[in-house]
Amino acid sequence: MAAVNYAHAYQQALEQAWPYALYFGDLFNTPNNQKYRWVNARTIEIPTLETTGRVDSNRDTIATASRNYNNKWTPLTLQNERKWSTLVHPQDIDQTNMVASIGNITEVFNQEQKFPEMDVYCISKIYAEYQQLSQTPINDDITVDNILEVFDKMMLEMDEDGAPPTGRILYITPTENAKLKRAKEIARTVIVGDAENKLNRTIANLDLVKIVPVPSKYMKTVYDFTQGFKAGASAKQIRMCLIHPLAVITPVNYEFAKLDEPSAMSEGKWVYYEESHEDVFVLARKVKAIQFAVEK
Repeated sequence: MAAVNYAHAYQQALEQAWPYALYFGDLFNTPNNQKYRWVNARTIEIPTLETTGRVDSNRDTIATASRNYNNKWTPLTLQNERKWSTLVHPQDIDQTNMVASIGNITEVFNQEQKFPEMDVYCISKIYAEYQQLSQTPINDDITVDNILEVFDKMMLEMDEDGAPPTGRILYITPTENAKLKRAKEIARTVIVGDAENKLNRTIANLDLVKIVPVPSKYMKTVYDFTQGFKAGASAKQIRMCLIHPLAVITPVNYEFAKLDEPSAMSEGKWVYYEESHEDVFVLARKVKAIQFAVEK
């Protein structure tokens, strides 16, 4: 049997699964991922288009024509290079359904190892770049009485910077989400015109913000990725992250995924191996569209 490179088909299957299998799936599906170009296997370029503002018009003269826009490409190098492999003995699988058996193995690997690792890398990398761009998280103690005030403060920062009001996502730990549900003002009602027109603030969609509860273990500031992942020694708990997907770019490049048939070199076993380059980047001009609340 000829060796087959599954990389292309495998990447398509993963992309279909990401929105449903990843807590931060919306960030991996950011529209920005359609706007970059690959330079080589590890480097992408993202475009930045700028224009000048308008000036007064004169009906009696013609101004000198000039180019009033500028486009540049900013290179970004993917640093997160990961691999995984396994041996599979022919007697341990149904040999007539080899691909499906490998599919079952990789499905468990994806659900229990790869996807959680992608989640924690995503949020911790966003936090690291958020700090590198001189942003400061909210460190206030969060209680049932003040959680909406903290949320409003985060929203205000984004509003002042002109971040889009729709499409924002609040990633929140179960502990803080429980406080949010018990917040005294969670059902704020504003009468608009008459009693039939009401603006309701509910937990499912708070001020048009999508709420995504994320297990606390996947919301740390630092992780150790020596094998798989675990919270880093200096990790702090991220309580909430309010973010717009347009503030990040999340390229994933599955460069190699292959299954080799049994051979003398593999001592009669099937060999599966995959390697990918992936990373998460904060767009500096949109960093205000990211707000964190982190423990002290």
